[in-house]
Amino acid sequence: MDGLATKQILDVIGIGIGPFNLGLAALLEKTECKSLFFDKKLKFEWHPGMLLEGTTLQVPFMADAVTMVDPTSKFNFLNYLHEQKRLYQFYFLEKFHIPRNEYNHYCQWVAEQLTQLQFDSEVEGIERTEEGYYRVEVYSSSKEERETYVTKHIVLGIGTKPYIPERFQMVDYDRIFHSSDYMKKRDKALDANSVTVIGSGQSAAEIFYDLLSKQLDHSYELSWYTRSKGFYPMEYSKLGLEHFSPDYTNYFYKLPQEKKQGVLANQSLLYKGISFSTIADIYDLMYERSVSNKKPNIHLQALTELVSIEEWDDYLQLSLYQYEQEANKQVNSDVVILATGYHPYIPGFLKGIESQLEWDENGQLQITEGYKVKTKMEGNNHLFVQNGELHTHGVGAPDLGLGAFRSATIINQIAGKKIYQTYEKNAFQQFGM
Repeated sequence: MDGLATKQILDVIGIGIGPFNLGLAALLEKTECKSLFFDKKLKFEWHPGMLLEGTTLQVPFMADAVTMVDPTSKFNFLNYLHEQKRLYQFYFLEKFHIPRNEYNHYCQWVAEQLTQLQFDSEVEGIERTEEGYYRVEVYSSSKEERETYVTKHIVLGIGTKPYIPERFQMVDYDRIFHSSDYMKKRDKALDANSVTVIGSGQSAAEIFYDLLSKQLDHSYELSWYTRSKGFYPMEYSKLGLEHFSPDYTNYFYKLPQEKKQGVLANQSLLYKGISFSTIADIYDLMYERSVSNKKPNIHLQALTELVSIEEWDDYLQLSLYQYEQEANKQVNSDVVILATGYHPYIPGFLKGIESQLEWDENGQLQITEGYKVKTKMEGNNHLFVQNGELHTHGVGAPDLGLGAFRSATIINQIAGKKIYQTYEKNAFQQFGM
């Protein structure tokens, strides 16, 4: 690039177009900020591998892109229903938790209206200019073109990626795969003689129920193992839900860093359990299948860890360990589905500026309360993070209900003035002294 004068300097570039950066882009519509958002996907897709029929969001519909800070926005979910001519159907539905595939379609509806979104656009590198701006290189595979952009701020919204423990990263991904690929590979499971699900969360439960509901038509053996203490429900009491408020985020952020990891370890049922309704659906179906003393070809077992998988020509051999009994056993399965969750990661395109960023002793980014990455350079141009701050801001980081609040917090800093009103007190309880 021949100098900054040859290129418009943007106010903000968003990298990744998931629900959070989608919300940021929608909320930026009421500002004068010049922005572009890039994602290597061809279009907006939200967990396409888990868009099972009958599954719902685990948060109310108000956790859309904008409502929690701007309920008057044209991008809110109720206006989506109005535009889809579905308001009365939703009114009679009388449910807060909408189908997951409808949430995905709603997000696609928002994305179609935002001209600053550019899909099929992969960010390959970021550098700092002498003036302190960010230079971002973007590649479009369909156009086979690279383009360079200059911006004052970047908002990193790449989210997390599917996590498979290294010892299970096998060659045959048709027989061993992550839950995020379930819809793409479900036929492999349906055609098998035996299927094993590993995990304790909502994804594992939904996959098990889906396979259970189809078991009579396909006659496979179905097993479900988890190293958790039981097939426990997620905490969903009203006071428990206040942990997903800005108040708790503020409290958690101010805790000493050495305490945070221990606090998070004890909060798994706030976000890793199974919904009461899914547990009930599973149990009710198993009960019905056992009428007249029939014995369903299923096996559920908690307190049991999958230690290793050995690949054979015709089957997979699983080594399991029940840690209360300190007992081992081996079972065979044709297909193993790993609902082993998602982990944050450091993208390769940060390599050009990683030496300028502040990292903690665990190799994680240090992040301010306002979602800025701490850097070794002074200036007014910042790298912000969405859904990469679990270690600093707590369990609310991946929660859709806090997305609009975080986006508003970021926008107010980028704009240099209060565009969106955020509130100090959002919960009835007080979390600290």
